[in-house]
Parts: sequence; C-alpha cells; structure tokens
Amino acid sequence: MPLALLALAIGAFGIGTTEFVIMGLLPDVAADFHVSIPTAGFLVTGYALGVVLGAPLMTALGTRVTRKRMLMLLMGLFVVGNVVSALAPSFGVMLTGRVIASLAHGAFFGIGSVVAADLVAPEKKAGAIAMMFTGLTVANVVGVPLGTFIGQTLGWRITFFVVAGLGVLGLLGVAKLVPEQPKPQGVRIRHELAAFRNVQVLLAMAMTVLGFGGVFAAITYITPMMTETAGFATSSVTWLLVLFGLGMVGGNLLGGKFADRHLMPMLYVSLGALAAVLALFTLTAHNKIAAAVTIVLIGALGFATVPPLQKRVLDQAAGAPTLASAVNIGAFNLGNALSAWLGGIVIAAGFGYTAPNWVGAALAAAALLLAVLSGVLERRSVTPGRQVAAHAPDAAVGPGESVPTASVPISR
Repeated sequence: MPLALLALAIGAFGIGTTEFVIMGLLPDVAADFHVSIPTAGFLVTGYALGVVLGAPLMTALGTRVTRKRMLMLLMGLFVVGNVVSALAPSFGVMLTGRVIASLAHGAFFGIGSVVAADLVAPEKKAGAIAMMFTGLTVANVVGVPLGTFIGQTLGWRITFFVVAGLGVLGLLGVAKLVPEQPKPQGVRIRHELAAFRNVQVLLAMAMTVLGFGGVFAAITYITPMMTETAGFATSSVTWLLVLFGLGMVGGNLLGGKFADRHLMPMLYVSLGALAAVLALFTLTAHNKIAAAVTIVLIGALGFATVPPLQKRVLDQAAGAPTLASAVNIGAFNLGNALSAWLGGIVIAAGFGYTAPNWVGAALAAAALLLAVLSGVLERRSVTPGRQVAAHAPDAAVGPGESVPTASVPISR
C-alpha cells in the first residue's frame, strides 16, 4: 500500500476524533457555557447536519481544482473549525466552529476514497479505501478515549487544540505524500450529478443509510442500556466503546479485503449477520459478558459494510465518482441521525432501553433486502447477453467451429 494512504488515514483519524469526542465532553462544555445537556447536544446534531450538507457543497466547489489541493484545503478548513471551537467565547461560536469543521468531513472522505482507489491496482481498491478508513476506526479506539481524558483533566478546550494539531499533521502529510493527480478533463458538476440517475448508485446510498443506521440505533443509547439493563458502572462505558472501536477496526479491514474479491456476497453476509446480532442484543444486553461480546460484533459487522458500500458507489458512478462518493459519506451521517431519532421514539414510547436494538435490526434487514434487489437487477442486466449466445442459430456455425459466447461482465 502506498505511503500516501498513511496521510489520508491521519486526516481520517483527526476527523473521527473530533466527531465523536464531543460526546464525552458534553457535560463540561454545557457547564462552561451555562447551557443544558440537551442544548449542548446540538454540538453533535449540528456536526452531523454539517456533514450531510457539506459533502455535496464542498465537493462541487472542488471540481475546479486538483484532488490533492482540495484535500489540503479541506484539512485547512478542519483546522480552522477546531481552533474556533477551542477559542469560542460563547456557545453559539462553539457551534459555529463545529459546523465549520464538519464541512470538511464528507468531502474529505469522498475525495479521499477516489484518491485512495486511484493509487492502487483495480483488485486492491476496496483495501485501499479500508486503509484510509482505518484512521476513522482507530480514532474510536485511541483518539476519543484519549481526547476525553485530556478534556476532563486539562479542560475541553485543550482537546480541540490537540485535534487541530492532528489536522495540521494530516495537511502536511497530504502535501508531502499524496501525489499530484491531473484534474479530470471535461468533468463538470453536471457530469457528477448524472451519476445519481443510476439506480445502483441510489440503492448503494440507501443501503448506507439503513445499514449503518442500524449500528447507531443501538450505539447512540449504549450508556443507558449498559448501565440500566446490563448493570455496568457509568465509568465502564468508555471501555465498552473502546471494544466497539476495536470491532470497527477489524471489521473495516476484513470488509476491505473480501470486498475486493466478492463485493456483493460480502454485503449479503455482513448485513444479514448485523441484523441478527442487533436483534440478539435485546437479550444479551441483560448480561455483562454477553453484552460486551455483542458490542464488539456490532462494531465489526457494521464497519465491514463500509469499504464495500463505498467501493460500490465508486464502481457504479465510474467516470464521475467524486460527488457520489462524498454524498455517500453524508449518507452514513444521515443514517446516524435517522436511527438516533427512531431509537428515541421507541424509548419515549415506553418500550425500554433495549428497544432501539429492534429498530437497528429492522434497518439492517431493510438494507439487506436492498442489497439483494441490487444484485438481482445487476444479474438481469447481463442476462440478455447470455441468452443471445445460448440461442445462436446452428446454421451460422461452420465445420469445426463452436458457438461464440457473448462477453458478459461478471457481477460482484
């Protein structure tokens, strides 16, 4: 794997840290700005919405520059947003800093996925994408716990200064290690938008929303679920999230490895297993050991879908993949917001803290159905070629000749 992937992974590590570390610092931020915890929660919601809106916006703005230069500009924007958050004199300014940082998120992963895939041979593209996303998964194992510890001991502002420093490191890495790739000729925003007329691109994005939404339906409410149902101490939740992060790292790497060989089967297996494990979590959440094991599996199966889904979008949007790739990153965050909302509804309705697991299982099962539909449509699109070859008239075959077979693309 090229060294340039390390630079992309460092940038991903910083982005993943700033996205999730705020969850452990909400009480400290709320106390400093004299706002309630629910109000401070807008720092999470605002970031997610910024990713959804920023992904297509920043990618569209980046069509006029090379991908390397755009990646550098995005990391610069990320640094500015985190510095604004660290220096914020009021809650409103803090929220503004979070939104500024979030605008870089979707476009960085979207453009970075295209760059990573272009750095390697075709049979290694999903693995290269997974390598970049390893930075995001490792952030949940190392960056978020460490950032939370720094924030709780030295102050939350120091955490955001540290994250800004990670952004500077990522920027320098991109500048030094990522090769200059010529700007795609003749590609305009209308060409990028044309990819959304492909039903397979839309199906892949819908799978992203539903599949990863299934993961966050459970993980969003992991603290009350583990403390009230499983009986863990509040202090143990941090280590449970580390287990979740370890599962994410392993699942991401396995997803990248097998997606390069059998993309659609990988999606069938991971989404089906994810739905089953989420449903099982309603039972295992009552036992500490079983709950801890299940959390690892949810992280692994959830992130095993990321490289194949991202590569699926790149494959189906070939020729103008940048915007579609970035929007698919926004789809992950849209799934997070959707599942958190649905999970809150079932808890508020009195079904208990394990009820979001059923929501997650239903979302993952719906994603599996869409994956099956996508595979069926893909197979049907190549069947006519086979039928033409199979029904070629015998009279057209000369002595000693065999019936030629049509060249049919192999479905993943």
